[in-house]
Amino acid sequence: MAIEALGLLETKGLVALLEGTDAILKAANVEMTGWERAGAGLVTVFVRGDVASVKAAIDAGSEAASKVGAVVSAHVIARPHESLAPVLPKAAPKAGRTKQ
Repeated sequence: MAIEALGLLETKGLVALLEGTDAILKAANVEMTGWERAGAGLVTVFVRGDVASVKAAIDAGSEAASKVGAVVSAHVIARPHESLAPVLPKAAPKAGRTKQ
């Protein structure tokens, strides 16, 4: 299944990332698919959803994160190519659901 949009927020430090991620998840109907540490204090969160929701969420997250730390990058990729799938974090299963 193709991802409609992919949003990324990269910050310097975990506190800024947590603040930004909280704002992202509250701002729009998006799903957090994971986060990665790049080293030297850089951390990135990945979210997905429809294009408008991801754009609104990343904007809100970037603004919130910049109030408590440094935002290194905020980016939205509309309709990412399916070849990117192997390098992206997989979405965690929903609570209460079992694999069939």
